[in-house]
Amino acid sequence: MPPNNIISFDRRKRILEKAQRYVASLEAFLEDAPKAVATLIDALPIADDPLKQEMILLLGSHAKEEVAAPLFKIMTDPRQSEEIRHAASVQLSVTCSFLKDPTPIVKRLLAELDSRDPERRRNAAFALGWEGNDRAAIALIECLFDPDIDVQQTAVNALSNLRNERVLDMMLDRLEHGPLEQRRSILFNLWRFTSQRERVRSVYMAYLAHPDDRLRFDALVLLGRVGEADDLVEVHLRMLADAHARIRRLAVERLQQSPGPGTAEVDDRVRARLQDPDARVRQAAIRFFGFDR
Repeated sequence: MPPNNIISFDRRKRILEKAQRYVASLEAFLEDAPKAVATLIDALPIADDPLKQEMILLLGSHAKEEVAAPLFKIMTDPRQSEEIRHAASVQLSVTCSFLKDPTPIVKRLLAELDSRDPERRRNAAFALGWEGNDRAAIALIECLFDPDIDVQQTAVNALSNLRNERVLDMMLDRLEHGPLEQRRSILFNLWRFTSQRERVRSVYMAYLAHPDDRLRFDALVLLGRVGEADDLVEVHLRMLADAHARIRRLAVERLQQSPGPGTAEVDDRVRARLQDPDARVRQAAIRFFGFDR
């Protein structure tokens, strides 16, 4: 008789075949959810990565207490590939947001933030980022100062997903004092604070004058998320004179997308870009006037 911790070949084959059937048919999974979940949990340790990815996705959609611990185990298993561990962290975040009492798994995730492995800290931070998980806010704010830039950026995303407006002040402070990549990550997440729309808009507007062209470009891209296109015409006209070509090109493209007919001022300002030193800006101006048709 084989040891208890070894799955016989025949049983292994049957488990994988059942798991594959559930993966192939969402209807079958939903109709037989308790049995299907148990089968997928049994199959997780022995499935190959493509099947494991599908199973993790199904388990996350179930979003019940019985799947949280297996997802956490996969997320923290060093024998799993980086892609599988991250997939587990994504679905764990989904699952935890639906649990009646996520406290036990939250405690385990918070402990993971102290890991010496940055990948484990990163996955834990991601998994903690769901709306209403305010108990994780302080720990995630501390992750903004993590020595690993990827952990910092994941914490920014997770904090934004909490939808806690009190977090905004801390993120704006890091926007002024953090490293460049963290600042870019913060800019890309500020629009999520929907109740602070005007405040976020003012931040994006201020960054249009930032000396770093990457931050100016990001701010111009993101301004469209918190402002109506027809209200931003003057902004885009001003950015036509930016020192960097990709910002000028984006301004032309945004003006082309603005609703309603162009005014004489808009046409005149864009027409000047037909002589722009950058070929891509000239091409954008040509498209604006329809000369390429």
